[in-house]
Amino acid sequence: MKRVLIVVALLAFPTAQARAEGDPARGQEIYESRCIACHSPDANRVGPMHRGVFGRKAGSLPGYAYSKALKGADFVWNDETLDRWLTNPQAFVPGQKMNFKVTKAEDRTDLIAYLKTLR
Repeated sequence: MKRVLIVVALLAFPTAQARAEGDPARGQEIYESRCIACHSPDANRVGPMHRGVFGRKAGSLPGYAYSKALKGADFVWNDETLDRWLTNPQAFVPGQKMNFKVTKAEDRTDLIAYLKTLR
């Protein structure tokens, strides 16, 4: 009986690996509820479009008017940089224009998983 409960418990909760990778479907829900007012996957708005953001050099999307701070940034958007950005954009790149934080680590992980799907 004890083994059955352990197996059921393991199946009921995502593994640490799955959680570390995030849930892109949940990330899309977060994106559509919190980010869409300023961003779009395919069009520049108040913020730059996000299709292709993962792996792109910060401040480099043609056709978007980045702040001087982000134009001068020397990093690529990846898991670590997106997490730092979403945690506190102003602390990560002082002088940039975004004034929005994603405080919950799980939300950031899921949001990043969604952004990775926007290739």
